[in-house]
Amino acid sequence: MRKVTSGLFHSVDGVVESPDQWQFDSFDDELGAGLGDFINSTSTVILGRTTYEQWADYWPTASDPFGDFINPIEKFVASRTLTGDLEWQNSRLIDGGLEDFVRELKMGDGDDIAVCGSISVVRQLLFAGLLDSLTLMQHPVIAGKGKHLFEPEDPTTRLFLQDSQITSKGNVIMKYGLLGENLY
Repeated sequence: MRKVTSGLFHSVDGVVESPDQWQFDSFDDELGAGLGDFINSTSTVILGRTTYEQWADYWPTASDPFGDFINPIEKFVASRTLTGDLEWQNSRLIDGGLEDFVRELKMGDGDDIAVCGSISVVRQLLFAGLLDSLTLMQHPVIAGKGKHLFEPEDPTTRLFLQDSQITSKGNVIMKYGLLGENLY
């Protein structure tokens, strides 16, 4: 069975939105190596509408290792508002419900399925028990404003630490999975 993963840059105060506004110079060799591992283990990407629209404007003309990865890879987009064919190379809308689609996708052939960006999609798949690992790459910064991954009304959900690392620039990489029986 394929694994569904997600990795988000994260500030000390829990912000996961717009890391380009607060990441500064903390992206280091260890984060780069982790990104390389992610690229090498992923064959399918899931995006939400907002991330799709932002990335489809930028990445098709970008020339760097992530652009070389994200442009040709198979991409599925979860959206209640987009319709028709999508213009970005190898992008298709998810037909039907996200959770059923991901369950079926997990049963197919291929490497890992990565949810990129897409805070609401990460949340939905985590609370549905479909996210096999959530990697938070915490930067040594207080962002002060922006969206958080978790909200006060979220159910109590137990996680276990699958792996962790402190990088040379003080980032803390924490990889979590769902702990067997969650408390809702």
